[in-house]
Amino acid sequence: MPGRVTLVAIGVAAAVAAVSLPLDRAGVGWLVTAVAGTVALVVAKALDTGTAAGVPAPLVVRGAAGGSADRFGWAAATVVLLGVGTVRAAEWLFVLCLLTATLTASLALAGGRSLRGIAAGYTMPPLAAFRAMPWLSRGAQRVRGRAGSVANVRVVATIATSVALLTVFGGLFASADAAFADALSRIVPDVNVGTAVRWVFVGTVTVLALGGAAFLRAAPPDLSGLDAAAGRRVNRYEWAVPLSLLVLLFAAFVTVQLTVLFGGNRHVLETDGLTYADYARGGFWQLSFATGLTLVVLAGAARWAPRDRPADRVLIRVLLGALAALTLVIVGSALQRMDLYADTYGLTRLRLLVALCEGWFGLVLLLVLGAGIQLRAPWLPRVAIAAGVLALLGLSAANPDRMIAEHNIRQDRAVDLIYLGNLSPDAVPAFDALDPERRDCLYTRVGLRLDEYPDDWRGWNLGRDRARTIIANDLYTPNWRCS
Repeated sequence: MPGRVTLVAIGVAAAVAAVSLPLDRAGVGWLVTAVAGTVALVVAKALDTGTAAGVPAPLVVRGAAGGSADRFGWAAATVVLLGVGTVRAAEWLFVLCLLTATLTASLALAGGRSLRGIAAGYTMPPLAAFRAMPWLSRGAQRVRGRAGSVANVRVVATIATSVALLTVFGGLFASADAAFADALSRIVPDVNVGTAVRWVFVGTVTVLALGGAAFLRAAPPDLSGLDAAAGRRVNRYEWAVPLSLLVLLFAAFVTVQLTVLFGGNRHVLETDGLTYADYARGGFWQLSFATGLTLVVLAGAARWAPRDRPADRVLIRVLLGALAALTLVIVGSALQRMDLYADTYGLTRLRLLVALCEGWFGLVLLLVLGAGIQLRAPWLPRVAIAAGVLALLGLSAANPDRMIAEHNIRQDRAVDLIYLGNLSPDAVPAFDALDPERRDCLYTRVGLRLDEYPDDWRGWNLGRDRARTIIANDLYTPNWRCS
């Protein structure tokens, strides 16, 4: 069962999260919470001896349990993803990073190599959170039983004395100096019913999350049984015939439609009744869906196709390699269509995201081609996920809202000021390329939102802070109407 170090570490991290975590925005508090939780788990694992008899049973046991060094990388990726909210103000981007962090955290805690193992591991942290409550409760009872009542009274008295001293002297210093009072007001939150409820809620959720993480660290699940290759293989013709027909269909599509796929401006201009929107938007989504569906087909074929005989192995390499190569051509077509559409009608968040996803599909197909050399790639799912995480972090580093603003402003066509004004404060530095009237209009729109939702230290964000500075220095004439 957990010892004193684990309980104290989880309690301290929960207190830090309750005070630091902003639930309504991205901010530095998310990074503080992530670091505090990670440190608590590391300290608990390294310093807590606990009791050997109290080690919980793993949630899943399938073979010999074992750890993996790459879990440290997944843990670091989780902290970095949550830290994006410290730099970027785009809420949609932080939500994507937050959702991705749940996957990297499950990989760090539960592991998993195959798609089945990763999917099973993703369900482990929520289950472990509830399994950990009686485990933590037993540890707390043991620690409390060893501690005397006098020690408990001393702890309460120490806390009460500390709070009293800080309150008295903090109030005196605040009344004596206005600058100190302003700094103190930014650090110390207003204590009211809403604040107390938020503290209790965040603290409880943090205890559940870290308790489940500590549970998984103490009793790591072994998913090697799920990572093993499928036991049953299908007959050669049962998979080769459908895939051969599919390869022929892909080849026919790529061959016949080469002018459509890569005709670009010339194809649009020479086709009667065809507009840029019809050309790009009408085909992009179908091609993207076809790419994603092809990855599912490739995964199924790699799982169930027999490979005992040399002829089977050659057939797998030829058919799956041809299908992956042809799909790469379709990926290139989809990206070309989206590039043309963005150049014609402007860039948006959705267009940027789907182009990024399509590029990730292409990278996964290249990995599939590489894996086909040995017909065995236990690394493929994790590398594909790692590539997606790096792509998302790269997008965050590139500042997508600013990219969108700069791209649309560079176009010679009319700029949609309403859309630019709805971008996050990350886009504010790009507005300087506009004429003063339109620039001040966008500064005013973004500045109104920033003034309506001011940041305390928990919600401090580099993008919003920089936008506030630029608007304060460069806004000459507030313009309330954009035209």
